[in-house]
Amino acid sequence: MSDETPETTGSTTPPPPANTPAPAPVPPQAPPPAPASGEAMFWGMKRDKFCMFMYFALFANVIIALAGVVLPIVMWVTNKEKDASGAINWHGRNILNLMISVFIYSAVASLLIFAIIGFILLPLVGVFGLVVTIMAGLKAGEGKYWPVPYCIRFFKDPPPAA
Repeated sequence: MSDETPETTGSTTPPPPANTPAPAPVPPQAPPPAPASGEAMFWGMKRDKFCMFMYFALFANVIIALAGVVLPIVMWVTNKEKDASGAINWHGRNILNLMISVFIYSAVASLLIFAIIGFILLPLVGVFGLVVTIMAGLKAGEGKYWPVPYCIRFFKDPPPAA
């Protein structure tokens, strides 16, 4: 290795032509918009949308087995203390009631397959679970509290005051 530099070897890079425009300056990145009136954000979403996605997270089973059970519970447990209104805690309990109720209804319908009526009941339980999950999620997205009908209330909690 020698200590040759462009000055000692005689080779220098030519200067850029005088009429070459300078590169455009990069504009600074704008910060994400602040929530209106100091509203709390949960996983980057407003509370109502977060509650809606808690319900829709039940459909994660389509992608990964048991994700539809784990994801809503993780969303609920990690954020219920941060929400001063109590909405996330109420919706989390409602989702747990729905999951347990649909599991029980499915187990009973599965046992009734031996009595032939289970062949009718099992698809009805599936449709029930699908429809009420979508309805509850949409209501949560509007900021409403909708206790799912025909669900056993294992975790009782009145809706928080609006």
